[in-house]
Amino acid sequence: MGAGKSTLGRHLSQILERPFYDSDRVIEEKTGADIPWIFDVEGESGFRRREHEAIDELTSMPGIVLATGGGVVTTPENLALMHDRGCVVYLWTPVEVQLARTRNDRNRPLLQTADPQAKLEALFAERDPLYRKVAHHVVSTASGNLKKVADDVLACLVSRGQG
Repeated sequence: MGAGKSTLGRHLSQILERPFYDSDRVIEEKTGADIPWIFDVEGESGFRRREHEAIDELTSMPGIVLATGGGVVTTPENLALMHDRGCVVYLWTPVEVQLARTRNDRNRPLLQTADPQAKLEALFAERDPLYRKVAHHVVSTASGNLKKVADDVLACLVSRGQG
């Protein structure tokens, strides 16, 4: 959360002249409901089921740039789909930076708690090893410099023959 996946994804899609998809937006378009509403009505498990369906569909599309929700790695089937069908770049971001970037965002159901920092720390502890397992490359977004991060990601893609 707060790593800049969507912002960077849109930027890279322009540079690479490839279509951009955000899996959370795809889910919202298909359901006609926003992510917080899906969490409220169906719970996290209902959302994760919808997310897996979207990931299966999107990773089947060639030549796209895809930004996923932060919890996509908590579904083991998603790990295999993403790793086998694309080039996964883990946008590593320290918790303090995530907290600063998400502090006023009310569209993040998992952070609507009394202690968002503790929640981010717990999510990081759970998800960081999963991202490292699935990722072909790890790139830090801590600097907040979009051009630098994009250049780092493009270098990763070139090294895999995908840039």
